[in-house]
Amino acid sequence: MRNFKIPHVFIFLFYIIIFCAVLTYFIPSGSYERTTKEYDGGTQTVVVPNSYEQMPKHYSVKDVIVGEEIEGKSTPVSLLGILAAIPKGLGDSAVLVFYVFIIGAVITLIQFTGTFNAFLFGLIARFRKKPKQLLFLIYMTLFTGSSFMGIGSETIALIPVFLFLSKQLGYDRLFGLGLLNIPILLGWTSGVTNPFTVQIAQIIAELPIGSGMGLRLLLFAALAAAGFYFLMRYGDKVKKDPSKSLMTGDTFDIDEFGSFEEVKLKRKHVYILVFFVLSYAAVLYAVQTIGWGLIEMSAAFIGITIIITKLAGMTGDESMAAFTKGLEIMIIPALVVGVARGISVVLQEGMIIDTLIHHASVVLMSLPKIVAAEGMLVFQSTLNFFIPSASGQALVSMPLLTPMSDLLGISRQTTVLAFILGDGLSNLIIPTNGVLMAMLGLAKIPFEKWFRFVLPIFIVSIFIAVAFIAFAVTINY
Repeated sequence: MRNFKIPHVFIFLFYIIIFCAVLTYFIPSGSYERTTKEYDGGTQTVVVPNSYEQMPKHYSVKDVIVGEEIEGKSTPVSLLGILAAIPKGLGDSAVLVFYVFIIGAVITLIQFTGTFNAFLFGLIARFRKKPKQLLFLIYMTLFTGSSFMGIGSETIALIPVFLFLSKQLGYDRLFGLGLLNIPILLGWTSGVTNPFTVQIAQIIAELPIGSGMGLRLLLFAALAAAGFYFLMRYGDKVKKDPSKSLMTGDTFDIDEFGSFEEVKLKRKHVYILVFFVLSYAAVLYAVQTIGWGLIEMSAAFIGITIIITKLAGMTGDESMAAFTKGLEIMIIPALVVGVARGISVVLQEGMIIDTLIHHASVVLMSLPKIVAAEGMLVFQSTLNFFIPSASGQALVSMPLLTPMSDLLGISRQTTVLAFILGDGLSNLIIPTNGVLMAMLGLAKIPFEKWFRFVLPIFIVSIFIAVAFIAFAVTINY
């Protein structure tokens, strides 16, 4: 088992696409009705509870090879459909793919100016005797940003910086990515005011936005403490004995990301970093307050790129060389996002997602109150494998779970808690999470290595989640 190796990320995801396509031949097809509702000034398409209807399947040789549409019937995904799922997935996630390219190019450009080098070496020198203080500050900054503002995919391009910091402090590649990813994912899970999880779920559940924050703040503290303890325990073990690293044999070469030589801090570096931090904060504020999406964010980062080149005094050729280098580095991470989306394409075209949701809801309705609440956690975690989008899941599951919780005597606030925990924690390990796979690709960490690394904190976090849900039911949260 220790020698088990998962194939290249694209091959691995393609195997999952094939597996899901095979499921469409055996799992009954069906669908819920959808309706549009006005939420907080916007219109969203949500599932209509108790509207599930099974649909007969059509099988034929033609359908197996190229597929065909039959009115009133569903057809399993064909061989052509399996192959088409990849370009369709890329098409469906084109905006996110482009965003990943742009954010990577911007960070590479800043790296080219020497700004990150100058500040990182300064911070390392400042905290040389107490490096854990620096790591804690970084960890809690990311954790807080993710929990309160929902930052996530925006941090992909910071991976080279975190790998460099990890290497300088004597840790390994996994620690570097963990320092970035664990606070992001656990912070996202705690969801104190996360606009992409808790706020959408509370709107659908007809709860005041921001309500129930007290228990989520306790969850914030519990997950933050558990995550940092786990990360430092692994880091201390590796620093003391490098042979304990799960990445033994890794040369930890990060030269592809550009030079990380020590640079003397200059005035232009201060201007560039201050401008980048302020503009980055402004972009996040716009996402929270005026509804900016990935298109607007991509446009903003293009503008940020132009201004940074001026602050750095770079020529047109120098700026384009750094910019295109960033695009090259992000090719695999960006394409992984699109290929992973192909899994959802197959399940939707085979019309089996709603069937899985319907049968899961039937099972939950037959369980005792606390067990049913814990079942919502399992249900949401499973759904996250098939629909790795928090807002997308909310529009599917919350309209079903809300009336179900009313019938079971479970508070809607507890249902929202089960939703955010199920969505967030599974993101640590599911291979259909395109952003996670993109990060692993950029950091050059095999999925099985990451899985072994993160499994202990995943298990601990699950126990924390189960305890909080049981407590929420007990106090009628």
